[in-house]
Amino acid sequence: MEAARQYNVHEAKTHFSRILEQVATGEEVVISKAGEPVAKVVPLRPKVKRTGRGSLRGQIRIPDDFDELPDDIADAFGMR
Repeated sequence: MEAARQYNVHEAKTHFSRILEQVATGEEVVISKAGEPVAKVVPLRPKVKRTGRGSLRGQIRIPDDFDELPDDIADAFGMR
């Protein structure tokens, strides 16, 4: 993994737009004050695009005996 680019506070203020462009492409940027790292600018995770409720309707089947516990498992848990 490549090391994050590092800018001092003055550079960060001067080149803020450029830094945001770098972050938008997936890079991480470290901001330093007096040579000591104090902040990291990282890209936000992309939003998950969800389809509406019921989008899997007809694609998932739950068997009629879903709630019935097999005898061997019920015995193992002392449920019989």
